[in-house]
Amino acid sequence: MVRAVEWVDEAGVVRLIDQTQLPSSEVYLDVSTVDALVAAIKSLAVRGAPALGAVGALGVVVAMAQGVRENWTADQLAKAVDVVRQARPTAVNLAWGVDQVWPLAADGADAVLARAKQIIAEDEAANRALSVIGADWILARTGKQKVRVVTHCNTGALATTAWGTAYGIIHELHDRGALELVYADETRPLLQGSRLTSWELTQDRIPHVVEADGAASSTILRGLVDVAIIGADRIAANGDSANKVGSVALALAAARAGIPFVVAAPSSTVDLATASGDDIEIELRDDEEVLTFHGVRTAPLGAAGFNPAFDVTPQDLISAIVTEHGVVEPDRDPDPRLLARIAG
Repeated sequence: MVRAVEWVDEAGVVRLIDQTQLPSSEVYLDVSTVDALVAAIKSLAVRGAPALGAVGALGVVVAMAQGVRENWTADQLAKAVDVVRQARPTAVNLAWGVDQVWPLAADGADAVLARAKQIIAEDEAANRALSVIGADWILARTGKQKVRVVTHCNTGALATTAWGTAYGIIHELHDRGALELVYADETRPLLQGSRLTSWELTQDRIPHVVEADGAASSTILRGLVDVAIIGADRIAANGDSANKVGSVALALAAARAGIPFVVAAPSSTVDLATASGDDIEIELRDDEEVLTFHGVRTAPLGAAGFNPAFDVTPQDLISAIVTEHGVVEPDRDPDPRLLARIAG
């Protein structure tokens, strides 16, 4: 299984697979400075909420080691850690990972690293547990022996520490012989679906087709899929869910077609401190991502771009939110207290 992020003890570095190079090249980055780590986060060399949680935790280790090498003051170290924490605003897991380990800094780098490694192990365990729970729920809800799935963006091992969230459910269904076909949205503008999800599906020999984002709603309305499954970068206390832009179109189509729309994420992605989706900051990325393709201009010179990285699906469009602690069904019971039960 590919590892999107790991700590290499002998080298004292964070090792990342550079996801901007996939699927044509499998390149790894060994990161030992805060600037290099933040650059990897912002360029999407590493991405996906659970993977960013691990990176946030390991980023504190990187900052502490760099601080020792460069004789930083306590204030310089705190500022460097905060730079890591704020590198991407929408995904809650990055800040969560930093916050999990930073209080241990007074106990030394070994204590911080031990907790970061624990976070990585816990994430894989959570992903595997929620995959079983999610697959059980989908088969019970649809009443089908085999399902056709549509998914958006990338939620596999590349987006996590291992296994995957929404992708993990897909993998679990495949392993049970309960999966017929996956429709993988290409996921514009950076093609995480066609570049990354299709790469993982190919590696795992899971039958799939890649479709244009604009085709997804029609695919659902034509009755070609039985369930939509996505991940999440932040789930608000009321059940509103932020995910890669384009996700809400699947939710709207699924509601019209009467098929389940499932959000899968570890409990660390549930942010009970954020009341609703209205309070989630939506990251705006560089215009050039939508005005160019592989460095070639595709829009007229002088045209401006609008490039929100995420959108928010309202809780009443979500059939199930699945974490390692269980399932809630916001469209059937919107009581926000239910979400606390699966937040861990």
